[in-house]
Amino acid sequence: MRPTDFMELIVTILPWVQIVLSVLLIIAVLLQQSEAGLGAGFGGSSGENFQRTRRGAEKVLLNATVILGILFALTSLTALFLRS
Repeated sequence: MRPTDFMELIVTILPWVQIVLSVLLIIAVLLQQSEAGLGAGFGGSSGENFQRTRRGAEKVLLNATVILGILFALTSLTALFLRS
């Protein structure tokens, strides 16, 4: 496989990878448990002022969200550099 063929393959596949990563990232963010009520979003407090530790599936989901975000950022930067 020539280097130009490989680059064409990457340019062809990269948008599909970004679409899959973005859908997975949206799902991961929406599945996370919200600790803030509606009032906390507008500057109020929810009455609970303590930090709790994430355990089990919640920790796995948080780590997956971080990894998906990093992968999406890297694929976006790769697409930016390949098109210029």
